[in-house]
Amino acid sequence: MDQQRKHRILMVSDFFYPNFGGVESHIYYLSQCLLKLGHKVVVMTHAYGNRSGVRYVTNGLKVYYVPWRPFLMQNALPTFYGTLPITRTILVREKISIVHGHQAFSTLCHEALMHARTMGYKIIFTDHSLYGFADVGSIHMNKVLQFTLADISQAICVSHTSKENTVLRSGITPERVFVIPNAVDTAMFSPAPNRLSCDEIVIIVVSRLVYRKGADLLVEVIPEVCRLFPNVCFVVGGDGPKRVRLEEMREKYSLQDRVEMLGAVPHSQVRSVLISGHIFLNSSLTEAFCIAILEAASCGLLTVSTRVGGVPEVLPDDMIVLAEPDPGDMVHAIGKAIHMLPNINPHVMHSRMKKLYSWHDVAKRTETVYNCALQSSDENLLQRLPRYLKCGAWAGKLFGLVMIVNFLLWRLLELWQPAESIEEVPDLVLVQNEHEEPMQDFVEARD
Repeated sequence: MDQQRKHRILMVSDFFYPNFGGVESHIYYLSQCLLKLGHKVVVMTHAYGNRSGVRYVTNGLKVYYVPWRPFLMQNALPTFYGTLPITRTILVREKISIVHGHQAFSTLCHEALMHARTMGYKIIFTDHSLYGFADVGSIHMNKVLQFTLADISQAICVSHTSKENTVLRSGITPERVFVIPNAVDTAMFSPAPNRLSCDEIVIIVVSRLVYRKGADLLVEVIPEVCRLFPNVCFVVGGDGPKRVRLEEMREKYSLQDRVEMLGAVPHSQVRSVLISGHIFLNSSLTEAFCIAILEAASCGLLTVSTRVGGVPEVLPDDMIVLAEPDPGDMVHAIGKAIHMLPNINPHVMHSRMKKLYSWHDVAKRTETVYNCALQSSDENLLQRLPRYLKCGAWAGKLFGLVMIVNFLLWRLLELWQPAESIEEVPDLVLVQNEHEEPMQDFVEARD
């Protein structure tokens, strides 16, 4: 790759390994593929337990676990300006050209994007979730998103539904928002060698047992399905505050022999759980995309899911049965899926998923967004301030004041410790077999 085409990217989010989830997987797999394309990628996240400092993971991906502890729901405590010195140091040391933040709920992401924009870097934001407009939490979150996206270079959403949601919440112009879906590691999620018998049908649920994931729907759906279909049993993987309700339901209807509760399932063991079943059940009440559906389809499972958010965009109609988030409609959809099972070939489904979703394709499309961001014009603070003032009568003035103070603090840091005095780190070059795939098991080494 030509030297001018190489990017030096800083991925920023509160959500990364050792935590597991859709955002964490997205950042990890995207980074691995960008490394293979010849770009330099560095990840910045908060400390996890005793995991602090610099670590190298698979294929030389460098991770800065900055010494900020999670405050609420794996998010670092908002400090506004507290992260400016360390963010500036990382940007200068690693000679970063693009800062890519992930997830609207990540405070570290918002702060790092604010600091990077103040310093003149091009910034990209990827929104992974859907949010409402009516409740107090969503109103405040949408205002924060409006502040961050007021001066963004480009934005990425994982589905067209997510794009509409982000544009409405933040007021960003649709032309600056790209839609790039998630993907799945089909090498990791492959079907069982031998096809399972349909004498006993196993329905798999792998999800966090919380309200947003529809755990309350499962409490009503599972007993009815067990009553209508005597040859059906359930395997539920996941943990959360709603697990108690599922345990109570199992006791109430005496379904101990037909509903197995696995608890939290490590990501490395998800495939072994999936290939033990025939149908994957997703009962989410809101989803921007849902990577779990891709993992299940890649393992050859027929999916039954609620028709919410970006889920209808994920799979072709013959690979998924959609239902309204209503117990009766979901039971009907499961019945329809059971009758479709004899026509489902897991290996054919897996082959189709290989062609439909690829992290390498996601990386190439993201690379195009980076190129567009670098072509945007450079602007000083006075040229950028009017965008913040448009965010509201009072909020706009507050946002403008925040950016002015941030700019002054940055200039003070430049006087106290000039960028030229910060040592730039040499790039780590790994010799990799050209036939070796980047999606290896997650490995780690300390700096």
